[in-house]
Amino acid sequence: MTDGPTFTKSRVALLVSGFLVNVGSFSIYPYLAVLLRDRMGMGMGQVGVVLGLATLVQFASAPATAALAERVGLQRSLLGATVLYSFGGAAFLVGEELAPLTVVGLLLISAGGSLYSPAYRSYLVHGVTPQQRPRLISAGNAAGNLGVALGPLVGALLLHYSAAMFAVATAIYTGLAVGHLLLPRERRDEDAPPVEPFRRMLSGLAVLPFAVTALSIYLYMQFYQYLSSYAQGRMATLLFGAAMMAYSLGLALAQPLLADRVGRMGYPTAMGIGFGCLAVGMVAFAGGTGLTVLVGVLTISVGNAVLFLKNDLAALAGSRRSATVVFGQQRLAAGVGACLSGVVGGTAYAAFERADVLPGFWLLVAAQCVLLPTLLLGVRRLILREPG
Repeated sequence: MTDGPTFTKSRVALLVSGFLVNVGSFSIYPYLAVLLRDRMGMGMGQVGVVLGLATLVQFASAPATAALAERVGLQRSLLGATVLYSFGGAAFLVGEELAPLTVVGLLLISAGGSLYSPAYRSYLVHGVTPQQRPRLISAGNAAGNLGVALGPLVGALLLHYSAAMFAVATAIYTGLAVGHLLLPRERRDEDAPPVEPFRRMLSGLAVLPFAVTALSIYLYMQFYQYLSSYAQGRMATLLFGAAMMAYSLGLALAQPLLADRVGRMGYPTAMGIGFGCLAVGMVAFAGGTGLTVLVGVLTISVGNAVLFLKNDLAALAGSRRSATVVFGQQRLAAGVGACLSGVVGGTAYAAFERADVLPGFWLLVAAQCVLLPTLLLGVRRLILREPG
């Protein structure tokens, strides 16, 4: 590894790309349920199946796409991913006349995201020292979160002009594909880990960061998936939208500011801050007013800024595999957490809703934010103490 400049021209260009990719994707993602119903006449059950399949493509395939990127190279993988994005955008565009192509477009964009994410993050930290990683990973996350914040606004402006929406997304993707042609190919480091066979794509897994990442996403997604339903009738829609934008912007601003400190921080300390903020945020949601929801969202934003970054840094430090493979494994962990949130969280939310005690749902999640990380660390200590 080298100790050269942290933000080279190619890395800055890639950060801009990470921002634009999410502007394109998140101008579409929040409105997919409406789109699928309007174009294809799907019921919500069918919509759920299609969106679940897309999520599976994005997350479950990440170790395989990361292993592929390790073989073909990061620059080539980034280029291939943006080509998939471009075809996906074009399929959405044509789907106005041929509705089934809408589903094809969704799957192509999901496949592009599965390939792009580990290659993007690995390219950012390629050839740098461990001390430089926190700033680069946090900058990459910040660029992505700014795109997540801006994308839904672009989509909202174009929601009633779907052809224009998909034309904008396709133009963004195509421009990025051309830009990635100019991105320099990375050089393989002399001390790089050996490339393992595909069957070993999960070997060298950093177990604790994988488990903590899955748990982090499981708890975080309770807020992301169910707060919109809870907020209806409790706060103005415009205020809720502003709160969700504040979450993404807070994450984008806080992570780079805290990056060096988080890099030096012990993992248990980062877990305490991250899960503690999640717990406080969930308790605030139980208050059920616009002010308490806003306080909860901002508190969770700060906690996740610490927790998400430390999870990735701990995974890189705890694995002997390449950064590309590690990021693919971490993306799989996020998929596991998101799936659990959908299954467990959805069932719990429905039960509290039927009992007409929805604030209790957030108190239950808050209790999990305290108990589950403690249990996880306790199990790990017991395993480490066992002889042999």
